[in-house]
Amino acid sequence: MRFDERDIMFARINYKPNTEIYKDYYTKNPEKKDIDDFLRSLPGFMVKEAFSFDPLNSGLINGTYNFLNDLKQNSKGEVSKEKYPVDKEIITDRVKSIAKYYGADLVGITEMKDEFYYSHRGRKQKNYGKKITNKDKYGIVFAVELEKEMINRAPRLGQSLETSKGYVKAGIIGMILSYYIRELGSNARNHMDGNYLLMAPFTAEAAGLGEIGRMGILITKKYGPRVRLGVVTTDLELNTNKKVSFGLKEFCKICNKCAENCPSKAIDQGEPGLLNKTKRWKTEVEKCFKVWQMSGTDCGICISSCPFSQNLDLSKIERMKDNPEVIKEVLREYNKKYKKRPYNESIDEWM
Repeated sequence: MRFDERDIMFARINYKPNTEIYKDYYTKNPEKKDIDDFLRSLPGFMVKEAFSFDPLNSGLINGTYNFLNDLKQNSKGEVSKEKYPVDKEIITDRVKSIAKYYGADLVGITEMKDEFYYSHRGRKQKNYGKKITNKDKYGIVFAVELEKEMINRAPRLGQSLETSKGYVKAGIIGMILSYYIRELGSNARNHMDGNYLLMAPFTAEAAGLGEIGRMGILITKKYGPRVRLGVVTTDLELNTNKKVSFGLKEFCKICNKCAENCPSKAIDQGEPGLLNKTKRWKTEVEKCFKVWQMSGTDCGICISSCPFSQNLDLSKIERMKDNPEVIKEVLREYNKKYKKRPYNESIDEWM
């Protein structure tokens, strides 16, 4: 079952009252109208009415997202009429090496499944309700690490600044790969912030970058959820990676740090349930987004709270699968070092 982009919170928050899109969406989804109207009434992200607002630093974050908005217009482009023959093994290694050369910390490739793609677009007025039919065979998925001490400033502006920087890095890596592959005569599309046709975390999980955890986002072995993702889809023939399993589900069942520290109590503290026929935890996105709208930042407390974000001992990660005693040992060390959660109170001089 494919998810409709019109239903994600980032799309719904932009449906303006008294517009045709607003009428269409809430006629079909009346149960979401009251909560969405309430969320729209709150200050919003990086606006002067929010208590976190700082004209210099908030302006930098807003400017970064404006740049991303301009950049994403080039997510797809003309393919070279001359198709170069390439060896599958060689081009797979080349594509991964290029991604890392331009700043990716993790790279994997998966064969795309229908359920990775949204069914319809919904984030921008010009393509609201458009069916997604242009699907490529492969997805090149990459992750860029977010600086730990910046993320540990959550929910202050430093965390939001680092997140926006991560989206820029991922966006540019995707652009380079897309332009390069099109030069070889194959189709390629960059999926980046504000312009995805797919669900990046599920695609990344299939490409072997990590596993989906309690908070509903990708958690990598080395950096935890402290990453931003990019995806390039293409019809260029590539070798694929396998999914990985390093005991994250078992860890999340015992840990619960993200749910305990979530200021909105949006993260499920119980056992995972069935979500789209898959056993997963569910996050109440409206509760989460309320904090964003009130604080003016994208919070990030759940990301900084995750023990995997704090550079866990990789040798212990290898031993924790099906071994609750190792998980408890890791959590005891975490509690001793950070108590409730990591929090970096410092501010860089330039900020």
